[in-house]
Amino acid sequence: MESIEEIIEKALSQGRKWLLEPEAKEICRQFQIPVPDFGVATSKKEAVDLANKIGYPVVLKIISPQIIHKSDVGGVVIGLKNDTEVKKAYDRIIEKVRVKMPNVKVEGVLVEKMYPSDVEVIVGMVKDPQFGPAIMFGLGGIFVEILKDVSFRIVPVSEEDAREMIQEIKAYPILAGARGRAQKDINAIMKIILKVSELVSRYERINQLDLNPIFVYEKGKGAIAVDARIILEEDSTRE
Repeated sequence: MESIEEIIEKALSQGRKWLLEPEAKEICRQFQIPVPDFGVATSKKEAVDLANKIGYPVVLKIISPQIIHKSDVGGVVIGLKNDTEVKKAYDRIIEKVRVKMPNVKVEGVLVEKMYPSDVEVIVGMVKDPQFGPAIMFGLGGIFVEILKDVSFRIVPVSEEDAREMIQEIKAYPILAGARGRAQKDINAIMKIILKVSELVSRYERINQLDLNPIFVYEKGKGAIAVDARIILEEDSTRE
């Protein structure tokens, strides 16, 4: 298992700013940010073995440094329930990507535990030229772009800051359990916000980070980041 430092150094040495999804998720995992169990397969047999180890249902996603939006090229298949479906999905993903992007470099296929969807939120980080890293929170999925209902805090973020960030968004009643709905696990969201703040404070090479969507379950049942993206700063010392 590569350390966070090794993952970042490897990407920079290859001239990459975008971390591959398994790299971003491994950083999250090492930093105790909850992500689904996952592994990388380079063959159908490896994909099936991983799926059985992780437990069905699973999701398959293409891994390539040249593919940012995997769904656009048919590089994602969800809800796979058995070995036969995994084998077919593996072939289908590789075939679709080869047709749409014949010259793309494929590193493998991510095999990942599939979790039931629930309320989606986003925790992200951007670097402000004046103030430095700022943590963002809001409703996730497509809503972050449509509603722009988000809150920000400059790093480092305290527990009080994290709670205020959650309470500030207009959609907070959805999380708090409006109109008799079950309250969501706000403490789990706070822990993720605090962990992201700590991560980007410690690793200054991280220029942007997005955990979107994060599925948030009922109070006491946690939250999990089902997608993770990390962009690194360019290393001016490299030629």
